[in-house]
Amino acid sequence: MFALFIALAVAWRNARWRVAASAALLFWLLAAGWLSGVLLDLAQPRIYRTPYDQATVGPVSFGPRTAIVMLGGGTQVRNGRLVPERDVYARIALAADLHARCVRAGGVCRVIVSGGNPQHHASAEADNYAPYLLRSGVPSADLVLENRSLTTFQNARNVAPIVRAWNGETLLLVTSSYQMRRAMLDFQHFGMNPLPAVSDVRSVERGLLPRPANLKSAETALHELIGIAQFYVYRMIGWF
Repeated sequence: MFALFIALAVAWRNARWRVAASAALLFWLLAAGWLSGVLLDLAQPRIYRTPYDQATVGPVSFGPRTAIVMLGGGTQVRNGRLVPERDVYARIALAADLHARCVRAGGVCRVIVSGGNPQHHASAEADNYAPYLLRSGVPSADLVLENRSLTTFQNARNVAPIVRAWNGETLLLVTSSYQMRRAMLDFQHFGMNPLPAVSDVRSVERGLLPRPANLKSAETALHELIGIAQFYVYRMIGWF
C-alpha cells in the first residue's frame, strides 16, 4: 500500500498533498487498530473466534482413530537459533493436549504436522516443530511430518492422502483463528471435513496511538482475506 501511495503521488503531482493526507489517515487507522480490527474480524469470523479448550471438547469427541492436523505458521531466527513463530507455540500446545486427551479416551491417535519451508530457513516448519511436540509428550510413533507444503492450499492437498491412507474416523484441524476460515475451505475442497480446533485468537488494541502490532495484524488479515478471495476466484475459473 505504501508503494501504491508513492506511485499515486508521482502520477498526480498536483494532488500530492491530498495523496499524502489520505495515506497518513489510512496508515493511522490501521496502526491505531480501527481499520485493522475490521479486517481481522473478517478474517476470523465469530464461529472461529473461540479457542478450543477443555470446556469445548471432551473424550466423546475422539473416535477410535483420530488424526490431529497442525498447520505450520512460520519460523524465525532468534539468538542464532531457528524457532517457531510466536503463534505456533499455541498450536503446538493444543495439538499435544488434544493428543493426550485422545489417548486417555482410549483411541489410536496421530498428530500430523504440515509445513514446508516457504521462508527458506535452515529447516522446514514441520521438522522444526517436531522436537517441541516430542517434549510436550507426543510419542515419535504418533508423529507424522509433512514438510513440503508452502501454502495453506498445499497443506490440505498434501495431508489428504495421509489422512485417507490412515483411515481415521475423526479429523481435528489445529491452527490460529485468523487462518481457520481459509484452512477449512481448502480442506473441504480436498474431501475432508475436519473439526476446527482454534489454538489462539488474534486481537488489536484500538486507541489514538499507533501500534506496530496492529499493523502486523492488518498484514496477517489481508493475507488471509486475499487467500480466501483467491480460492473462490480460482474455483470459479476451474483452477481448483
